[in-house]
Amino acid sequence: MSEAGGRGCESPVPQRARWSLVAATAAFCLVSATSVWTAGAEPMSREEKQKLGNQVLEMFDHAYGNYMEHAYPADELMPLTCRGRVRGQEPSRGDVDDALGKFSLTLIDSLDTLVVLNKTKEFEDAVRKVLRDVNLDNDVVVSVFETNIRVLGGLLGGHSLAIMLKEKGEYMQWYNDELLQMAKQLGYKLLPAFNTTSGLPYPRINLKFGIRKPEARTGTETDTCTACAGTLILEFAALSRFTGATIFEEYARKALDFLWEKRQRSSNLVGVTINIHTGDWVRKDSGVGAGIDSYYEYLLKAYVLLGDDSFLERFNTHYDAIMRYISQPPLLLDVHIHKPMLNARTWMDALLAFFPGLQVLKGDIRPAIETHEMLYQVIKKHNFLPEAFTTDFRVHWAQHPLRPEFAESTYFLYKATGDPYYLEVGKTLIENLNKYARVPCGFAAMKDVRTGSHEDRMDSFFLAEMFKYLYLLFADKEDIIFDIEDYIFTTEAHLLPLWLSTTNQSISKKNTTSEYTELDDSNFDWTCPNTQILFPNDPLYAQSIREPLKNVVDKSCPRGIIRVREESFRSGAKPPLRARDFMATNPEHLEILKKMGAASSIDAEDGLRFMQEMIELSSQQQKEQQLPPRAVQIVSHPFFGRVVLTAGPAQFGLDLSKHKETRGFVASSKPYNGCSELTNPEAVMGKIALIQRGQCMFAEKARNIQNAGAIGGIVIDDNEGSSSDTAPLFQMAGDGKDTDDIKIPMLFLFSKEGSIILDAIREYEEVEVLLSDKAKDRDPEMENEEQPSSENDSQNQSGEQISSSSQEVDLVDQESSEENSVNSHPESLSLADMDNAASISPSEQTSNPTENHETTNLNGECTDLDNQPQEQSETEEDSNPNVSWGKKVQPIDSILADWNEDIEAFEMMEKDEL
Repeated sequence: MSEAGGRGCESPVPQRARWSLVAATAAFCLVSATSVWTAGAEPMSREEKQKLGNQVLEMFDHAYGNYMEHAYPADELMPLTCRGRVRGQEPSRGDVDDALGKFSLTLIDSLDTLVVLNKTKEFEDAVRKVLRDVNLDNDVVVSVFETNIRVLGGLLGGHSLAIMLKEKGEYMQWYNDELLQMAKQLGYKLLPAFNTTSGLPYPRINLKFGIRKPEARTGTETDTCTACAGTLILEFAALSRFTGATIFEEYARKALDFLWEKRQRSSNLVGVTINIHTGDWVRKDSGVGAGIDSYYEYLLKAYVLLGDDSFLERFNTHYDAIMRYISQPPLLLDVHIHKPMLNARTWMDALLAFFPGLQVLKGDIRPAIETHEMLYQVIKKHNFLPEAFTTDFRVHWAQHPLRPEFAESTYFLYKATGDPYYLEVGKTLIENLNKYARVPCGFAAMKDVRTGSHEDRMDSFFLAEMFKYLYLLFADKEDIIFDIEDYIFTTEAHLLPLWLSTTNQSISKKNTTSEYTELDDSNFDWTCPNTQILFPNDPLYAQSIREPLKNVVDKSCPRGIIRVREESFRSGAKPPLRARDFMATNPEHLEILKKMGAASSIDAEDGLRFMQEMIELSSQQQKEQQLPPRAVQIVSHPFFGRVVLTAGPAQFGLDLSKHKETRGFVASSKPYNGCSELTNPEAVMGKIALIQRGQCMFAEKARNIQNAGAIGGIVIDDNEGSSSDTAPLFQMAGDGKDTDDIKIPMLFLFSKEGSIILDAIREYEEVEVLLSDKAKDRDPEMENEEQPSSENDSQNQSGEQISSSSQEVDLVDQESSEENSVNSHPESLSLADMDNAASISPSEQTSNPTENHETTNLNGECTDLDNQPQEQSETEEDSNPNVSWGKKVQPIDSILADWNEDIEAFEMMEKDEL
């Protein structure tokens, strides 16, 4: 949301008559805060801000240009294989594919970004393409939530800026509300989803056939997430206000009213998922991250856009509950809606990174600074924000799909404070994107922030949000061709004009049936920041808040931050027994265990927490026995380290986490299965040998290639079609004998990852790789040998080149990737030769074991703990025939075309409720 959205200024102005009053009040809050923050800060020079802004422009051109060249009219770009992702033509990724509707998603999602970045000519061309090419009547089942925020929001944002440009008189003179008519068409296609007794929409709908018809293939769902049903009001109300068709706003309001009435009355919290027919909460945990996040956001922003005080009252009621129960500065931890003093989990997901920005909009700056700083420390540790991390800042889910929420909060904190510290944060984000995510055909999501491996995915929200917030962060007012203070940002960062608040107001603005809780006024002392209160004559106030959090991620003995009842401490009672402190030989501890669940509700609460902690400790002990994933990085021309493959480790041979990485050219062994003495030792001497899985033990293969002089080995799965994207990694076990004689590193690649190396050999002959525990920085000297990017040199006023070139790698048609979306479910590939395997079930991902972590054992002592992802351990001996890769030569586009998406990111989301 733009700064005109008001910093959440809640001046008691009932039923505001003009939107300009909103902007004026917001501007007052902004100026008041900024004037104090800048007093003690050294600002970034205008020249450096311009340089960074130009860098953002070049990055956008790299992403958008490659989408238009290699993917359009497909919904999204697959940046590793330089092709488009088309629904039905790629292996299913589960729920994450519900965002794709064969409607050129990335182009529509990027429309208003083009205008914000001053690319008005490109915007006009893009609008013409949308009107000419996009079809909204496809026989495809899509997410109502994703289609609303990305497509309907994108069309409305494009329309908002199209009429603005037309009024200016230079561009879009031909425009006659065509985007608005498409938005209206799409709105009517979404309306059948609301045909429920509750008014909550079905989570999915068929664009052509609607709901519950046999040909629709949807309409049998019973549950939806709170955010899915509660993130409609901005787009639907804007559509009603633009067109005069009130039905859209009416339906969205009814859904919000129902969610409000179903809140848990004693805690004023809402759950994650709800039954759309009965209104019963299905998942009763509550937080501010995945599944709920934008519900809270839209309550506050609906007040700003529509001028309806009931939305503000609801938001304040929920916000009071969030700060009372969920906020544990700097953390935000999920709790149970019926027992809000009890944590529902001990990890946080990346989507909550939007919340500091929302707190800024409300005017509650201090906790926003604290949580944002904590998140920044996690980013500095891992380069990106993992999809989930624990309360002691270990990686829980290692993926990162280039989410923009942290950049969003960074932008709002800077606009509210003027503190140049946040410009430096933005600079770090730019550097990390260029250094670790940039690939020849765009920007690739991170499959694992610990190893630096990529996935073949560039979501539309990356162009819709990330570049918009980063550009605005460094832009001065004169750098933007319109006044962004006149608009509000949707959750997808689409722009809606504030003047809609006074247009077509035929909807009742007050829900007289709603009940509101009497709130503690102290909760709102910081609403609409007053500098005399927020900044008590101390220009370094923000720095003083951040300073204690500088080392929060790297504390010497981190402990999960878990709520302790304040009432117990005030009354002098002992704190509850924690699992980490429990000793079976302590009679007092045994007596406490007997009381848990029997004496009182408080004891029952302690018992539930104790059991949860014991389960987690047990899981940690099991994980100690597992090895982490490794990385195979292709460093030769034309890859230069930009392609990183996730590899399984071995329980024998050189430990890459304790020794320097191994670098060398690859060569195929003969025989390819490596089960006997090699007949081509001269070919593998001093190189990394490629061997095929099957017919003998892994350790036997390692000995044979080591005896031939190989400096390392990569075992490639012979199960065609297998991939780390769809199957859990496994570690290669020994042969039950002493394996100390094996001195070389051994790694395992599934078939799809191995095919990338094999096809690179066919294409380039000489292929050099790096075997390591984590992907290394790219070789700048080799990078400089590439042709520098010529894209948009006119935008690079500083004349400096981005470190990563945009020269294309001839990798055509590969489908790599993974995860995620809030409700994605994993698709597992079975391994044909697991008969003799010591199988280990996959578990959630955890932190990089090469880092020196400490935790607390059962006796409360600090001990080292490598918390790693679980893998399957295999002792290989199978009867599959020896299959040489050389006998079936395929072009890279046919071999890699069906590389399945890794959708493990949220596989535990539906299983984590206690």
